[in-house]
Parts: sequence; C-alpha cells; structure tokens
Amino acid sequence: MAHKSKKLAALAVLRQAVEPIGLSTLADRLGSVPSRTLRRWLTVWIQEGVIEKLGGGRATRYRYCIAEVTPNASLTFLEGLDSDLRQSLLKQLRDLWTHNSTAIEGNTLTLGDTHFVLEEGLTISGKPLKDHQEVIGHAKAIELLYTALSGPLSESVIFDLHKAIQIEKNADIYKPVGGWKIETNGTYAITEEGVQTFIEYALPIYVPALMSELIDYVNRIDLKTVNASNAHQHYARIHMAIVHIHPFWDGNGRIARLLANIPLLKAGLPPLVIPQDQRREYIQILANYQISVGPLDETTGIWPRTKQLKDFEHFCESIYSITKALVGNAHELQQKRTRA
Repeated sequence: MAHKSKKLAALAVLRQAVEPIGLSTLADRLGSVPSRTLRRWLTVWIQEGVIEKLGGGRATRYRYCIAEVTPNASLTFLEGLDSDLRQSLLKQLRDLWTHNSTAIEGNTLTLGDTHFVLEEGLTISGKPLKDHQEVIGHAKAIELLYTALSGPLSESVIFDLHKAIQIEKNADIYKPVGGWKIETNGTYAITEEGVQTFIEYALPIYVPALMSELIDYVNRIDLKTVNASNAHQHYARIHMAIVHIHPFWDGNGRIARLLANIPLLKAGLPPLVIPQDQRREYIQILANYQISVGPLDETTGIWPRTKQLKDFEHFCESIYSITKALVGNAHELQQKRTRA
C-alpha cells in the first residue's frame, strides 16, 4: 500500500511540475524512494506515454505529457464524437480556458501562443518565462480537475489545484502554496457611484470553515437537476463564494474559475469560460457584490444575500455560448462525417 502511495505521489510531482525535472529533484521531493525504483517507474511511464524523457546523462529531465486530455468522468457533451474529434474539442476547451483565465490575471500570451506552448512544449520569443509557466500550470490544473470529477470535492483536491497554478514554489511561510492563507488580504475598488473603497476578504481564521461550507455545498448538488439552462447559476454561486472568501494568498480567481465548473462538468456539460476581453465588466460585477454584502465571517455563511448574485448570474449566462459553440461545431463536423 505504501509502495502504491509513493508511486502515485511521484506521478503527482511530475504532473504538477511546471518545468521538466531530473531524477535527483524527484527523489528529493519524495524522500525514501530508492533511485532504482524511481528509474523503473519512469521507464514504464515513458513506455506508456505518460511522461517524456528530455536530454541524456546527467542532464536528463522528465516532463509529464499534457497533450492528451482524458477525463475520468463521462462528459455527455463528448458523446457521439469520434476519438479525434473528442481530443480536438478537449484541447480547444483547454486552450481557451487556460488563455482566458491567465490573461485575466495579466498573462501576455495570446490564444495562439497558448496553443503552441501546450502542444509543442516550446517557448514564444519575447514572452516572459512566467507566462509560459502559468499556462502550463493551468493546463495541468484542468487535467487534475478532470481526474477529480470521479470523486467528491475535498480540501486536498483544492490544494492540488492551487499547487498546479502557482509558479512560485518558494518556502515563504506567509505565502503557502497548497494551503489556506495565513495573512489578511483585500483589494482596492471603485463603487458604482465612483467612490474609492477597500474590499476586505474573509479573515484567515474564518477560511477553513467557510471553505468547508462551500465544499459541502458542491458535494450536495443534485447533478440530475443541473442542465444547460441553469448551469450558469451554479457556476456563479460557487465562483462568487470563492473570490469573496479569497482563501489563498494568490491564485483565487483562477481557482474560482476552475472549481465553479465542477457541477457543470459532472453533469456532462461543457465548462463555462469567462472571456478576458470582458475582464472590466467581470471585475466590476464581483466588486459590486462584495462591497454590497461586506466581508464574510463565521456568522454570515458564504452567501448572505443570494438575490444580489443576479447580476453575476446574468453575466455568466451571456458568455456560456462561447464554449457551447465549440461543442456545437464539433458535433456538426461529426454529422458531416456520418452523412458522407
């Protein structure tokens, strides 16, 4: 059992690494696994196409393959598509999701750049290394999310996603990667009336309980009731709760845009992707809600005023057509093949 656990841990390290890593680095992160055992695992994974080997000798590095996307869960929107069309659609969604979510946070890679980096594993001249690392990390987070769909949401799943999207792997105790924040945080904002204000997020002491409430909510959703007509409402509620709590020192928006898609994906629907070209409207809607409701604590719960979620629900409904169109295009291609 311990052997299997270590093997899964080794694969998780490779999956979450934003850059290729060597045998010594992998061994250091795992601890008590003999190098001979690690080499045997790596050889098998290379043969299976799970990882790829780069370089040779002392310069040998290993990288987790992210080109193929194979969700564990059954996604209804993929049904009826040939294998190549399924993979193409999943990659389109991955690229679109990754590009927009990272661009909202300031990433300078275009959609085309993002596709090139994820498919070819090469760098874009003149673009910052951190931007490359961010898109690779986000793509791996999507893969982790797909894998997690087969079970309930948990704190450990959320922490794994946070580790994947964070490019700063420092040992700063005040900036935990894969752990709740330990310092207060907030942001400067402008009200609808043009007044400058400061939004205070939930204090660190309240984060575990608030996130536990959110996790329980997500796991209790009756997936039979989630459909294309109300999916945006589920997305909006979960997303708003996470950004209002702001449970991490960094990466809260990307985490929110990942986790909010869980009920949609589990119900067999495509993910909802917030477009970066509507960033200003998106940020303002979030700010308006948070200013109106005020900070969350142990007495408020995660949605003190659900009626005030309407603006964000309408916004999410209006943009869901983007990914629905990609799915529709894939099925049109399939129909043409079938008729031919």
